[in-house]
Amino acid sequence: MPFNLAMSVMNAAEFLLWATLAFLFWHKGMHRRFPAMGYYLLVRAVSTPLLLFVLHEKTVPWGYAHHAVIGKIYALSFFGSYLAAVVLLFFVCIEVFRAALAPFPGIARFAIVIFRWAGLISIIVSLSSVSHLQHTGLFVVNDILYRLMQSVSILLLCLLAFLCLSMNALQLNVRDLSFGIALGFGVLSSADFILASWSSRITSLNDPVEFIYESLILITLALWTTYCILPEPVRKPILMPVSSTIYRWNEIASALGHTGTRVAVQQPANSFFLTDVERVVEKVLARNMKGRESET
Repeated sequence: MPFNLAMSVMNAAEFLLWATLAFLFWHKGMHRRFPAMGYYLLVRAVSTPLLLFVLHEKTVPWGYAHHAVIGKIYALSFFGSYLAAVVLLFFVCIEVFRAALAPFPGIARFAIVIFRWAGLISIIVSLSSVSHLQHTGLFVVNDILYRLMQSVSILLLCLLAFLCLSMNALQLNVRDLSFGIALGFGVLSSADFILASWSSRITSLNDPVEFIYESLILITLALWTTYCILPEPVRKPILMPVSSTIYRWNEIASALGHTGTRVAVQQPANSFFLTDVERVVEKVLARNMKGRESET
């Protein structure tokens, strides 16, 4: 079914926002701080108009005669951009973690290690569930990518929840770019789950669920564009007492896995040996003193 006017306008607005956002992000040098996010925006800015154009060509009379060829072009473009987005999103999560926990390098390093293991486990679980599916051919690839994106979406929601719960402890400002990136991906992940839960009931591209999904994408892009336009507040150094719990956690996390200078530690057995030697020496000295006293 062809796009109606409202959906076409929303798609055009999405393309313009992706392009504007990618330009602002790279022009202001934000890609130096979040390189994975910069490449993610480039992928979306290039793939979105390409996929919309191919999808539109399938609905016009010219596309009916070349439906198979256009379908293969759309599938390859979609799978390639989708896979690139999944990989880049995983690294975006790590970048946001590192930026939010910058005042606490020990906790940041420890949290990133845990996050990598959690991501690896989620990927293994996602791939293992594909073997139970009945699809073949390109549908298997689609199912694999879909489940990988679900795993990354769950990680993004967990990241957003972590930042919201620990904002006071980390003294993280709402206007900080790391929080804005996490907030935007939280909205996108929610939109993906809404679309997935209603996918079996969607009959056309003009379904109301599609309008809700597209509206959430536009809200996210407008939010990110606002973060890029407004100046980011300078993050002040965190001052806390030595007895603070988070300070102790940071020190413990910094000590974990740290290879410092090696110290020779005396074994307990050696202490017993030295004690016996001291007793023998004391006995010898005592005998010598008694011998001298008897002689005098």
